Amino acid sequence: MADRLWLDVPYAEKGRAKALGARWDPSVKRWYAPRAGMAALAPWAPLPDIPDLLPGEDRTFGSGLFVDLVPSSCWFTNVRSCVDQRDWERLRRMITNRAGRRCEACGRGEDRDEQRWLEAHERWDYDQTARVQILKRLVCLCTDCHTATHMGLAQIQGKSSRATAHLCDVTGMTTSQARAHIDSAFSLWRTRSAIKWSLDLNILTKTGVTLAPPPEWHERSGLASQRLTEARARESDAPPSSASAMTPLSPPVPDPVMRQGTGGPTPKPRRSKWLSKVYDWLEDPRQPS
Repeated sequence: MADRLWLDVPYAEKGRAKALGARWDPSVKRWYAPRAGMAALAPWAPLPDIPDLLPGEDRTFGSGLFVDLVPSSCWFTNVRSCVDQRDWERLRRMITNRAGRRCEACGRGEDRDEQRWLEAHERWDYDQTARVQILKRLVCLCTDCHTATHMGLAQIQGKSSRATAHLCDVTGMTTSQARAHIDSAFSLWRTRSAIKWSLDLNILTKTGVTLAPPPEWHERSGLASQRLTEARARESDAPPSSASAMTPLSPPVPDPVMRQGTGGPTPKPRRSKWLSKVYDWLEDPRQPS
């Protein structure tokens, strides 16, 4: 194992790397070259590992499981969309390894049968005076905890009941406490979404990670509208689901998140009245809510 010739292969390039001879080690979730001298695999030669503690990272910030909605003015500024894909692979590997390949909220590991994977999530601080969105920490969450964290996306996907139940199981909240917590998160989301935030990714730039500039704030609503229009087209052919017919705890607000693949198709629920309002708001955010 120690003598393996490891590679840094971005997820989008795994098919090409495999075709050129790369092999996958499922025990450490990493590609490697089966023998030395394979010139075709040189583009994925490994870069130095990223340190377990990023410069300036606060690993006590935002601990535990809670609903953590991304303001609409900050959509498409997640770390995965802002860093080079090879650097993302290094970050993903560091985040999961330092967590002992366990979710940092519930303590569970991956389970293929349960379709539960380990995913990276950002913890942001928002300086309202300076209007800066500051990356404070990166955490490893399982699929279930990540879904509960992005409750807006869970509601759109018809997963809010399961996500809320998981939130209660992990935190010990009662259903009424969870309802109040979710409502409070959406209220904070509305306040923060009215602000045009700039981005501070200093904990990454100080490690030599290559950053790509995120879309400007005035472009993000249009990008969200485009993606939701595509989702709307897919939904039009989907049969109603019992989950989507339930009344959500709070207005379902899109909360885009980049995540690892779950290995299966995402359910496509019937669009609710609340979701229709979200589409309308994205198309014309000046109208009253």
